Amino acid sequence: QVQVVESGGGLVQAGGSLRLSCAASGRTFSSFGVAWFRQAPGKEREFVAYINWSGTTEEYVDSLKGRFTISRDNAKNTVYLQMNSLKPEDTAVYYCALRGLSGTNHYPAGYDYWGQGTQVTVSS
Repeated sequence: QVQVVESGGGLVQAGGSLRLSCAASGRTFSSFGVAWFRQAPGKEREFVAYINWSGTTEEYVDSLKGRFTISRDNAKNTVYLQMNSLKPEDTAVYYCALRGLSGTNHYPAGYDYWGQGTQVTVSS
């Protein structure tokens, strides 16, 4: 079994930055691809970014390219999401998800393990 815990969310003003962390334990973390999703109230969970097991491949939803950066430190079993120039529309619960299969997937069903999420609120 794998345990996934997100942290780093909070309240920030528009234009500010946050760095989310996703820590995993229970199996070899470096064997998983990892993605961030987000879900705003009343909306479906949407893909944000993905990083492969080695950190050599990153993928982002087009609308967030240039503002968000995903990275990982396998020695610390942790994946990060650096979020800059935040906007009120970035307000959502952010989830970390692990995928055992190779290759990215933009759909929640493609992921095997999930955290409980961390709230990000951006005030105008």
